[in-house]
Amino acid sequence: MESILELFNQNISSIILGMYIIMSGIIAMVEIIGKFSEIVGKPVTWVSNKNKDHELLIQTVNKLTALQEKQEKDVRESDRHDEEMRSDIKKLTDMFIDKEINDMRWEINNFATKVSEGKPCNKDSYKHCIHTWEKYEKLLEENGLENGEVEISMNVIRESYQQKLKEGF
Repeated sequence: MESILELFNQNISSIILGMYIIMSGIIAMVEIIGKFSEIVGKPVTWVSNKNKDHELLIQTVNKLTALQEKQEKDVRESDRHDEEMRSDIKKLTDMFIDKEINDMRWEINNFATKVSEGKPCNKDSYKHCIHTWEKYEKLLEENGLENGEVEISMNVIRESYQQKLKEGF
């Protein structure tokens, strides 16, 4: 009990300072032993483990850097591929629309030629042609295109259709 009381009577700052000096000495000795063992070429286990950990950390950083570069390259490639696909889809869409317009134009003009030559046409053929013309006009409007020769053909078809309605089919 006396020793405990004696401990409490000691100057705390000198005890802390003493412990700090002892710890600093131990750390310095450990560093000196570690450096000496590296110089000699026979590192102690804790020094070699520390070096292995450091090497592993460097390898991990290098691999992560390479992985990040690869990911950035892959993203750029993916963006380029996406742009190519958009371009190809746009081309295909334009080709499809152009073909649809040409097919409808051909059908309307062909029917107008048939009507103007006086070949027999039934009421359903006229209705189908008028419906095709409406789809044709809508497709042109949706794509910002203009009607060309089909308007004349539609005038011929409308006149013939009105005359057939008056006279009968």
